[in-house]
Amino acid sequence: MTKSKPKLEWNADSIKALRRHMGLTQQKMSEELGTRQQTISEWETGMYKPRGATRTLLNIIAERAGFVYRVEEEEERNSKEAEDSD
Repeated sequence: MTKSKPKLEWNADSIKALRRHMGLTQQKMSEELGTRQQTISEWETGMYKPRGATRTLLNIIAERAGFVYRVEEEEERNSKEAEDSD
């Protein structure tokens, strides 16, 4: 039996982190995914989330790019920022 890799939660932060990891602009990433630059912007601001085949494509791209997004680290950073602002 093979273990399946956990799939990333594609939210604004993880999408932006993947794009930056790959050294792409929103325009270049939109071309890679076959979508509009505006769509990438909407994902990165949290207005919308990718669905269906686009999520699958993001998972494939992330795996091939060696992208590892640690949700725990993001949560810790947000928690630290909240503490610092008190």
